[in-house]
Amino acid sequence: MAVSHAASGSRSNRGVVLGVTCLGQFMVLLDNTIVGAALPDMQHRLHTQLTGLQWIVDAYVLLVAMLLLSGGIFADRFGRKRVYLTGVALFTVASALCSLAPSLGWLVAGRVLQGIGAAALSPASLALLAAAHPVPRERVKAIGLWAGCSGIGLAAGPVVGGVLTEAFGWPAIFLVNVPIGVVLLLVGLRPLAESRNPSAPAIDIPGTAVSVLGVGALTYGLIEGGARGWTSPVILAAFAAAVILLGTFIAVEARRSAPMLPLGLFRQRLFTVSSTAMVVVGFALMGSSFFFSQFFVYVQGSSILRAGLQTLPLSIAMVVVSPYAGRLAARYGFRVVVSTGLALAGLGLMTLGTVHANTGYANVWWRLGLAGIGFALTLSPLTGAAIQAVGPQEGGLASGVSSTTRQIGAVLGVAVLGAVVRSRQSHGASFETGLNSAFLASGAVTLATAVLTGLWLARSRPAKSSTAPRRATEPDAAMTLNEAPSVGS
Repeated sequence: MAVSHAASGSRSNRGVVLGVTCLGQFMVLLDNTIVGAALPDMQHRLHTQLTGLQWIVDAYVLLVAMLLLSGGIFADRFGRKRVYLTGVALFTVASALCSLAPSLGWLVAGRVLQGIGAAALSPASLALLAAAHPVPRERVKAIGLWAGCSGIGLAAGPVVGGVLTEAFGWPAIFLVNVPIGVVLLLVGLRPLAESRNPSAPAIDIPGTAVSVLGVGALTYGLIEGGARGWTSPVILAAFAAAVILLGTFIAVEARRSAPMLPLGLFRQRLFTVSSTAMVVVGFALMGSSFFFSQFFVYVQGSSILRAGLQTLPLSIAMVVVSPYAGRLAARYGFRVVVSTGLALAGLGLMTLGTVHANTGYANVWWRLGLAGIGFALTLSPLTGAAIQAVGPQEGGLASGVSSTTRQIGAVLGVAVLGAVVRSRQSHGASFETGLNSAFLASGAVTLATAVLTGLWLARSRPAKSSTAPRRATEPDAAMTLNEAPSVGS
């Protein structure tokens, strides 16, 4: 009987862990897509231009991208429960600050804090979930639910964002995180068991700092270049600083015994190809999604609520197709599924580049759905290819690097496609024409990557091992094969 009670208590505790970690991931993913729905209202109420909207999005994604790997190591080293709850607390406080922001500068600062919180919260939540389910079969089911909550958060964002913004204005999209965060802190304080990895390597502080500064300088140059002029001293200095800092990052990582990003991973062709393709996926997905609500509101005259609903086909397609992408890759091969996915996504974006103000929605939704299906077919298989390339010992790190490369692509997508729109407008084109150029550019890049990836993967062979040291940022590499899009997708 005592054993039965113990087992029952253990199951109950695992249920609480599952609920807390899934809700935390849901909150993070909801924040990714809910902001896009509110961008038109932010632009109106904050009296900002396109560059301001780019910073609202990229300030968050940049910090997530550059701190995600370190966040996982930080959780392993200092305690997953502690890091998770700290991330939740920071994300919640930052959300409240965002809702109260009186100006663009304060809002961007709040988004930076949100990004730091998300970079701690997300990998720690997955580590807690894996530690609470030591039996592989149960762990796979739990991670499947965790990934499902990610998908629900992605799909719910545009609708929730449209409803809240239409009724209360853009601050409401950040306030919705506050009660969720408070519940997570109150419920998770006791049931969550602390766990850590005593052999976790030291945090690569120099590498992390230089990478944030380098990618930040590059992002600044890309976003502000359109407004200040591409040949202005400030922009040229930003690009020069980016080159120097990123070169320094490579030099630092090559010399450290436990680097944040072991460069030896990229000796495997399959890993390099899959990581490169993942950058393009993040670039095209996030860069184009940045403009969806703006297109429906500013070009087609939709309300913010209606625009949120009109962007749903892409999110729904990704939620529905993502769980099957890993299985299709296992059956037909990474090369076929990834190349097909990239091609479909590229075609979807190219067709969006031909949509105009008078195009009926019946001729628009399927283009979004086509792009969503394509992106869904690429995310899990590309992560799986990266893991297969380096072997099981470095699987956790490979999966973390895959997520990071997608986030870096997202940062660049918002910056570069925004620059395309501004460049077209500076030459007298309309906002609609600028958007068409941005969609066509992202589609062309994705289609070209589909062809190149197919050719490169055809010549690749998975490696049995890697020379890189073990730096597991996620507790179970196999889980990513059927995982829904994670942070910042």
